[in-house]
Amino acid sequence: MNATQTVQAIQENIARVIKGKPQVIEMTVVALLARGHLLLEDVPGVGKTTLAHSLARSLDCSFKRIQFTSDLLPSDIVGVSIFNRQKQAFEFMPGPIFAHIVLADEINRTTPKTQSSLLEAMSEAQISVDNQTYPLSQPFMVIATQNPAEYHGTFPLPESQLDRFLMRLRIGYPTPDEEKKVLDRPQGLHPAEELQPVLAAQDVLDLQAQVDKVLMEESLMDYLLAIVLATRQTELLSLGVSTRGALALSRAAKALALARGRTYCLPDDIKELAPVVLSHRVMLARGQGLRQRSSEQAERLIRDLVESVPVPV
Repeated sequence: MNATQTVQAIQENIARVIKGKPQVIEMTVVALLARGHLLLEDVPGVGKTTLAHSLARSLDCSFKRIQFTSDLLPSDIVGVSIFNRQKQAFEFMPGPIFAHIVLADEINRTTPKTQSSLLEAMSEAQISVDNQTYPLSQPFMVIATQNPAEYHGTFPLPESQLDRFLMRLRIGYPTPDEEKKVLDRPQGLHPAEELQPVLAAQDVLDLQAQVDKVLMEESLMDYLLAIVLATRQTELLSLGVSTRGALALSRAAKALALARGRTYCLPDDIKELAPVVLSHRVMLARGQGLRQRSSEQAERLIRDLVESVPVPV
């Protein structure tokens, strides 16, 4: 199969479980191809965890789930060194972060100290413990779920943590017809458990390598940077998009082009991806909403800024 057929196979496999959300599924696969991490933010019970499970089951890769709670420690995630009496030496016991796909469930339920233990893994695909560095498996992807910030018992993710996520997606409620199909599904087994892998780890790495070869013309780079600059200059934002955000939008646009069967980017790729790639990297100026950071309002503002930037012809 070529890249487009392979991507289509993953999406169709996930769609067997996640009903009526083709765009969310496509963006999830695009994040994987772009070597990015995914933040799923929505109200409880709309399928955030199921989406992560379905992607993991569609790949013949290792998968670990970490349930984030207020008493979770960094060592519970990255691992710990334990003294071996027989060898008279410390041995490192890897934590659940050492997997291809890691589900960080309800990531904003734990403290900022524990949240920060993911920073090195998400940025450099490695973990440092006791002056030793351990590389993580490839491909490596963190899929984090969180409830909106106004829910009780949550610790908002700091800007440095949010900036490590390639995209932030909301799933939303299903249509009545799709919800009826969910209700009609047998309740005994988790729906994702029925899925079979359609892709191996090496196949994912091959697709990611193909993303690197997708062309983005200089005029499109200028267009992308003009959008980023607009977020830094508007008075509606107190924090604009970082250079990491610009790189993330570029990678995501190339991955979307490959997923849709092209070896080159179009302006529409950047326009479509800008809200989900950039909105969680900005902070609304005070007085622009009930909270300093409002996800829906930030997405609308990014869309407005994108429309204000001339499209290259």
